[in-house]
Amino acid sequence: RVGRPGRPGGGGGGGRGGGGGGRHGARFTIVIWIWRRYGDRLPGVDIFVCTADPLSEPPSLVISTILSVMAYNYPAEKLSVYLSDDGGSVLTFYAMWEASLFAKHWLPFCKRYNIEPRSPAAYFSESYQDLCTPKEWSFIKDMYDEMTERIDTAVISRKIPEEIRSNHKGFYEWNPEITSKNHQPIVQVLIDGKDQKGVDSEGNVLPTLVYMAREKRPQHHHNFKAGAMNALIRVSSVISNSPVIMNVDCDMYSNNNDTIRDALCFFLDEEMGHKIGFVQYPQNYNNMTKNNLYGNSLHVINEVEMGGMDSLGGPLYVGTGCFHRREILCGKRFTKDYQEDWNGGIKGRIQDTSIGEIEEKAKSLATCTYEHDTQWGDEIGLKYGCPVEDVITGLAIHCRGWESVYSNPTRPAFMGLGPTTLAQTLLQHKRWSEGSFSIFLSKYCPFLFGHGKTNLRHQMGYCIYGLWAPNSLPTLYYVVIPSLALLKGIPLFPKITSPWIAPFIYAFCVKNMYSLYEALSCGDTLKGWWNGQRMWLVKRITSFLFGAIDTVRKLLGLSKMTFVVTPKVSVEDESKRYEEEIMEFGSSTPEYVIIATIALLNLVCLLGGLSQIMTGAWNIHLDAFSPQLILCGMLVITNMPFYEAMFLRNDKGKIPFTVTLASFGFVMLDFLVPIV
Repeated sequence: RVGRPGRPGGGGGGGRGGGGGGRHGARFTIVIWIWRRYGDRLPGVDIFVCTADPLSEPPSLVISTILSVMAYNYPAEKLSVYLSDDGGSVLTFYAMWEASLFAKHWLPFCKRYNIEPRSPAAYFSESYQDLCTPKEWSFIKDMYDEMTERIDTAVISRKIPEEIRSNHKGFYEWNPEITSKNHQPIVQVLIDGKDQKGVDSEGNVLPTLVYMAREKRPQHHHNFKAGAMNALIRVSSVISNSPVIMNVDCDMYSNNNDTIRDALCFFLDEEMGHKIGFVQYPQNYNNMTKNNLYGNSLHVINEVEMGGMDSLGGPLYVGTGCFHRREILCGKRFTKDYQEDWNGGIKGRIQDTSIGEIEEKAKSLATCTYEHDTQWGDEIGLKYGCPVEDVITGLAIHCRGWESVYSNPTRPAFMGLGPTTLAQTLLQHKRWSEGSFSIFLSKYCPFLFGHGKTNLRHQMGYCIYGLWAPNSLPTLYYVVIPSLALLKGIPLFPKITSPWIAPFIYAFCVKNMYSLYEALSCGDTLKGWWNGQRMWLVKRITSFLFGAIDTVRKLLGLSKMTFVVTPKVSVEDESKRYEEEIMEFGSSTPEYVIIATIALLNLVCLLGGLSQIMTGAWNIHLDAFSPQLILCGMLVITNMPFYEAMFLRNDKGKIPFTVTLASFGFVMLDFLVPIV
């Protein structure tokens, strides 16, 4: 086990997940040790992939993730892959059907040449042709390109050709009356690992592959992703019932073909394994710009914050890239004498039960009414009632006595797509901040729910994110009031020559120096750190502000909880600007009005304040306003891309004139604010 002394493969630094030199050799040693010791007794693993909208999450993207997790270096008969399609789209099912055919060629190709990554989209985009013969590489690539072209054509036309519908009984589940919010439960086993037909082109067994669209009815609340995950837990229990469950978002493909074995190192640890409830891997993105334009790399969160929580009882469950024991997702509490039955799972399936009967039974577990008058969503499965259901689910697991492990290997286990526009970034962080703040104000507040169940430092680690949203209010004060006071000739800080200025200088310098050191040590560039500082400011005055407002409105009963999927696609000119690290606006939204208003306010206040000081209008020395000048000047420098987008750019991604005009109006109103 990597990172814990006294275990096979131990000795690495950097937390329980390992780190530092020699990790590759340690991982290889422990994987071989597990393989020899457990052999055929390795536990089965059920892999859950969730998607919700074929337009925001293209089916061709989804199946690349599916194919990557089917191709793990793990016994295929022990793997079962499930897709939850909350959009209930025949287009997604068609893509899955195509993937089930392509998998018969893709999986043996991957294992024959031990290629990585095993997402065909990622692999062919990086062109690792030198690992195999050009003829075979071209054959597989052509097959993949033809498949994606058929899928994309179907998505554009929004229909499946009639001749294809006759190829699988599952297509008959769809009729013209079905919509994404009103349809019956659909469960289709596309590849049955127990069937003789479920083999690849070389005669080897393929992992079980299942498509599920749980029932949706307008009169029933479906509980968003948490409801989908709980339906998957039930449906998988009658098909494979593996003791280990892995879940991953549809845009987070497997980037390391030994990840399952690595995760099992923790669960199978002889001394500490029985305490581990889940193993969490970080979110990594492969589409970040060199200088992290929108601050979405999560480097500091992954390397510092999550790693720090690993020493306090374990990291949060972040909803993707995570391995759970099935029992703990079903509400089991930790006891000192706990022992996992790794021999359960697929062997428990009744051999003489037909796949049709299993599908029908599974459908009954995915209905809208199944959970009525049960503990699902409360004591069993993922928690309901919060946009970040994963966080409160992980907190509940910790409060039941389990620990978690953070594993951050040198080669990332999963790679995904981060937001590529400012709008996508702000939407994602609004959802995160709103969900975390709603937890902080609910009965699941870590200080209340975790009192006496987890240690205080662990509770504080959870609350870092719970206080993102209310942090918007002091930030707004920070970017507005000192600048207005500068313009109106009101000093707010001690003189620069006064000894009382020392605490302010110390806080400013130490905060920024440590932030810079943290970012550079985690792999960011200097410009990337600066972009991150800008984006933290922008997110606080927009995403966090709206997250705080919406949370309060929900608590007052003025609105209901919603879940908006972050789009995974962007148009061509947006993608080009992203690659060139040019910020994307292009539409009129309240967030952009706030950003432009703050930027203009600071510019006007800086110019106005400087002119007043230089002309001696206030008869006050420069040293009285130096701190405010520095602060306002730093804000103006930070806002330079916004001035450019308002006044200099002519592309479609510039700030619209209507936003600029509205911002000028709000700046004029700001001058009427009295500063006491």
